Amino acid sequence: MSRRPRRGHGRPTLDDVAQAAGVTRITVSRFFHSPDKLAPETAARVRAAVDEVGYVPNAQAGQLASGRSRVVAALVPNLGYSIFAETIQGLSEGLMDSGYELMLMPTNYSLEREERQLRALMAWSPSALVLTGRRHSAAAEQLLNGLREQGTPVVEIWDRPDAPNEPGAPARIGFDHREIGMRMARHLLELGHRHLGYVDNPVAEDYRARERHAGFAAAAAQAGARLDEVQAPPGDSFDSGRWALQQLLARQPAPSAVAFANDLLAAGAWVDLQALGSSPSSGPALLGFGDFPISRQVRPMLSTVHTPNAEIGRSAARSLLAALQSGGPPEGQALACELVARGSTPRHS
Repeated sequence: MSRRPRRGHGRPTLDDVAQAAGVTRITVSRFFHSPDKLAPETAARVRAAVDEVGYVPNAQAGQLASGRSRVVAALVPNLGYSIFAETIQGLSEGLMDSGYELMLMPTNYSLEREERQLRALMAWSPSALVLTGRRHSAAAEQLLNGLREQGTPVVEIWDRPDAPNEPGAPARIGFDHREIGMRMARHLLELGHRHLGYVDNPVAEDYRARERHAGFAAAAAQAGARLDEVQAPPGDSFDSGRWALQQLLARQPAPSAVAFANDLLAAGAWVDLQALGSSPSSGPALLGFGDFPISRQVRPMLSTVHTPNAEIGRSAARSLLAALQSGGPPEGQALACELVARGSTPRHS
């Protein structure tokens, strides 16, 4: 009996590309895995042949051969906030044309969810991993240590680098949230305010917001200033900020300046004050955090802390790509924030 020929899947193959380019199959394979090892004119011929025949590499086959996918996974708390969206955009831009693709997973600030996502990611064998913050569950820490021991680069973003570039230290890219909270308080104190208010984030799991709050309270205490505090309720951020400010203004005496865990809370309070006829000179000074787009749209504009959102993502991409190329661990980086004084924080009379 004659054997029936095996039916193909109909997709162009490496052999098709090699024939169109006039090179060997090994050269085409090298084009996808080590393009820097090809002469520029050879790489150009292979690239043109790929486009001509419509070849798409088999990612699963490549993963079986290398033990790793070409995926960089990023776990972030929230995809809706502009600060994290800008970080993801910066990370995506940094990985562009590198041969690695970005996979996103929102944790909703849950350490348990983050742990489940890490376990699910193990099946994908990511080439590198980006997480938000330095705090993880004990089981997640074990998973991360295992990945690092296997040579998988791991970078933690939006948090302070405790011991950058020391052997065994986690690579972190971000800033010290407690120090930023202290700087926010000092800004209001330098303007002459001696009775401050602080509106904290309604998300209990957002420990970075707690650290800013703690830093703000510490600076106020060091200066001997009075501090009233309230936690915003869950729900719409504008409504929560409005409600929180009303609680503070109902106290007698009321604070002359109020800082907020983020700009959305502050903008809700600021719009409410303006609706009541208050002005920066007559109402309390308001200070936000994050330099969200809304802070530049209200009038007068909202004073805030500008955070390096996109640069965090770009720096993470540079660190991961350098580690993937060298085979060494990624490097952390401390980035600067800027307190932007605008119309909502005039000098206290």
